[in-house]
Amino acid sequence: MNLVEAVRLVAARELKVKLRDKTFLFSTLFFLVLALGSMVLPAMFAGGPSSVAVVQASPYEPALRAAGLEVKVAADPEKVVRDGDADAAVVDRGGKPEVLAMKSAPGDIVRALSVAPDVRLLDPDAVDEVAAFLIPFVFAMVFFFTSLTFGLQIAQSVTEEKQTRMVEILVAAVPVRALLIGKVLAGGALALAQVALIAAVSVAGAQFTDGGDALLPLLGPAMSWFIPFFVLGFVMLASLWAAVGALVNRQEDIGGAGMPVQLAVMLPFFLVIFLQDNPLVMRILSYVPLSAPTAMPVRLFDGSAAGWEPFVSLVVLAAATAGALLAGARLYEGSLLRTNGRTSWAAAWRDRELRSV
Repeated sequence: MNLVEAVRLVAARELKVKLRDKTFLFSTLFFLVLALGSMVLPAMFAGGPSSVAVVQASPYEPALRAAGLEVKVAADPEKVVRDGDADAAVVDRGGKPEVLAMKSAPGDIVRALSVAPDVRLLDPDAVDEVAAFLIPFVFAMVFFFTSLTFGLQIAQSVTEEKQTRMVEILVAAVPVRALLIGKVLAGGALALAQVALIAAVSVAGAQFTDGGDALLPLLGPAMSWFIPFFVLGFVMLASLWAAVGALVNRQEDIGGAGMPVQLAVMLPFFLVIFLQDNPLVMRILSYVPLSAPTAMPVRLFDGSAAGWEPFVSLVVLAAATAGALLAGARLYEGSLLRTNGRTSWAAAWRDRELRSV
């Protein structure tokens, strides 16, 4: 059996096991519901347009209807408001509109009657402040939790095979390196599928929100670049997580052995979140392999990255991923069949016993 066939066999096995895992299925469903709810629920609980009462042939009725308000024609608009049948009323007082309301006038009614001044935007392409904060946060959260969750699952899978001595049977059937590559590819495929589902549900849910249609075109380029950055970044970290799983013999030891990898995931996450408004720091982070999967899409979203920058950053990330794969494979091979306690990173790196397997 050659390496490609062995990798395909291992990846297929990992996919079948994971797709039957109720925890994985439940977590995927949970994230989908959460993504849809975060988009749809605010719009649902925001309520409909305000209702406003006017007299017959009111000069203000066309403007109120054009604003999408619910207009009720009544002989006594004030009575309609007092009876609770309308949020407010608009009457004429000396040729000027007057809003009648019980406690406070709904803002949409006041805006409908206001004369908006001419506005000239000096920076028409500027991103809304709320979106400018949330989008980097979402990119960082997706990469952080996905790489951490699926990475830990890969490590746990490797350790479980060591505990049950299943790994000895697998090594006898396929090359050791095929086990590593197959697990990483299967985990990457599942992670990317989960992210794609969440993105699709979020885009669909955005159709129910105000401003969603305007925001999606701005997100398009960043989301399209996020995919290759996400894939390479995930493979880079997943290969190290597989090595972590091979270093230990018990599930309880994964946290301690994987602390360097956890720090490598957490540090870029917090840097992007807290320093997203610092152009120099974000430019540097977009070329650092551990932070590039989130920093570069963020810069593409806010328009601060030149057209050539994502290509250069992607090449740097690809080189780092190749190096991580080689390092992860060496650590994985040097510790997979060790069953006499936890193996140190240095000992796994030096061990060449399984190089010929």
